[in-house]
Amino acid sequence: MNLDRRLIWFLALLAPVVAWSWIGPHDRFTWWLESVPVVVGVPLILALQRRFPLSSLLLVLLWLHCVILVTGGHYTYARVPLGEWARGWFGWTRNNYDKLGHFAQGFVPAILTRELLTRTSPLKGSRWLGLLVVCVCLAFSAFYELIEWFTAVTSGTAADDFLATQGDPWDTQTDMLMALIGASVAVAGFSGWHDRSMEKLRNAD
Repeated sequence: MNLDRRLIWFLALLAPVVAWSWIGPHDRFTWWLESVPVVVGVPLILALQRRFPLSSLLLVLLWLHCVILVTGGHYTYARVPLGEWARGWFGWTRNNYDKLGHFAQGFVPAILTRELLTRTSPLKGSRWLGLLVVCVCLAFSAFYELIEWFTAVTSGTAADDFLATQGDPWDTQTDMLMALIGASVAVAGFSGWHDRSMEKLRNAD
C-alpha cells in the first residue's frame, strides 16, 4: 500500500503520541475506552486512502482529535494536567478537559461528515448541508453518551474515569452542548476553508 506524503506525516506525528499514551496510563481499561476511536479509525483511514483520500484540513483535524483522545486515555479526562492548570487559572470547580474533548467530538466529525456528504451525495452546495451536518454530529454525541451509560451500567465503578462526570449532575447535557457548539462553529466558520482544501485534493488527482 503506497501512502501519500500527507499520510506519512500524519502517522509519523501520531505514532509517538500514541506510544507515550500507551505506556503507563492511569488505568488500562479507561485507556481502551477513550482510545478505541483512534485504534479503529486510523486503520480505516489507511484502508480507504486509495478510494477515498481525505482533504488535508480534515487530516490535520483528525490528528488533533486523536491527540486529545489518547491524552485523555493516558491520564483519564478528569486528571489531564492541562485541565488542572486551566482549573487553577480560571477558578473552575472541576477539570474541564473533557469539555474540550466533546467540543472536538462535534467539531471534527462535522468536517468529516461535511466531506462525506459533499463528495458522495447531491448535497454539495445545498442550503441543507450545514443543518444536516450539525444534526448528524448531535446525534452522534447523544449516541456516545448512551455508550458511556451502557459502559457504566455493565462495568460499575470501573467506568467512573470513562464517564468523568466529577459529580456534575448535568455533565451529559453539557457534553452534548459542547459537541453542538463544536459542530456549529465548524460549519459556520470553516466551510470555506474546507471547500478550498477539498478543491486542492480534487486538483491533485
